[in-house]
Amino acid sequence: MSAAVTRRAALFGGLCLCCLPRPGFAVDALSTEEVAPGVFIRRGPDAEATPENADGIANIGFIVGRDGVLVTESGGSLADGQWLRREIARRTDKPIRYVMLTHVHPDHVFGAAAFRGDDPTFIGHAALRGALDARGDFYRQRLAEILGADKAGEVVYPTMEVKDGAEIDLGDRTLRLTAHGSAHTTCDLSMLDSGSGLLFPADLLFVGRIPSLDGSLLGWFKAIERLKATGAADAVPGHGPTRVAFAPAIADLTRYLSALRDGTREAVASGVPIEKAVRTVAQDERDNWALFDTYNGRNVTQAYQELEWE
Repeated sequence: MSAAVTRRAALFGGLCLCCLPRPGFAVDALSTEEVAPGVFIRRGPDAEATPENADGIANIGFIVGRDGVLVTESGGSLADGQWLRREIARRTDKPIRYVMLTHVHPDHVFGAAAFRGDDPTFIGHAALRGALDARGDFYRQRLAEILGADKAGEVVYPTMEVKDGAEIDLGDRTLRLTAHGSAHTTCDLSMLDSGSGLLFPADLLFVGRIPSLDGSLLGWFKAIERLKATGAADAVPGHGPTRVAFAPAIADLTRYLSALRDGTREAVASGVPIEKAVRTVAQDERDNWALFDTYNGRNVTQAYQELEWE
C-alpha cells in the first residue's frame, strides 16, 4: 500500500490503525504502577500516538513470578518496548521468560523486538502469524514514516501459538490463556492471573476510549461471555484505567456494541446506505467515549458489512 495512503482512507479500507500517531503525551512522562502484588501496568493515554510518545498508547506492563517475568504487552514501537524493558529492569532482576502478543494491532506488538535479547517465548494467537503477514509491513512502514525507522520496530512472530487455551507457570502463579474467535480482531488472546485474580482481556475491553471493531461484532459478544465466565472481579483493560471493576466496565462496552449492532441492523433493514449509516448509527454514545468521532464511523462500516449478510 502506498505511503501516500491517508489515515481515513486506510481506516475505511479495512486496516485498523488505532495505534498510529496523533496528539498524545510523551512516553518518558509515563510510568508503571503496581496494581496488584507483582503486577505492574502503565496506563496509555486516551489519545492516539505521536512521535513524542512513540506509539505508547496501550496499557502495557509485566507480571513478576518466582521464576521469572511475563510481559503482558510489548508496547507500540521499538522505542516503547525499550522503555518497558528499562522499567522492568528497574523493578526486578528476574529473567523475562514470556512476552504476550495479544493481537495484531501495532500498539500491542511493535515493541516486541526490544525483548529479543532476553530470548523469551513470544506468545500469540494461532491466527496472529497470518494477520502479521497481511498487515505487518504496512504497519511498520507507517510507524517508520512518523517515528523514524530506528524507533518503529519490526514484525516479531509468536514462537508459541495458542489455538484454544494454554497455561504459563511462573513458579508461584499460573497464567491461563484463552484464544478467542474473531471479535475485536481475528487473533485476540486474553489471560487470567491466578496470583492476583486479575483478568487481562487486552483490547477485548476498552474503558473510556471507544472500542475499535476490526474483527466480528457478533463474535465480540461471544468473547464477552467467555470473559464473564472467568468469574474475575477486576480487570486490566487494553485501554483505560490500569485496573477496573470488571462488571461495570464490560457492561459499558456491551452497551456501546449493542447500540452499534442494533442501529446497524435497523439501517440495513430500512435500506439506509452505508454512507449515511456511518453518520447516524450509535450517535447517542458520543459523549461516553474518547475518540468517538474518529472510530465510530469505521465501526459502523465494519458492522454494516457483517450484518447486511445475516
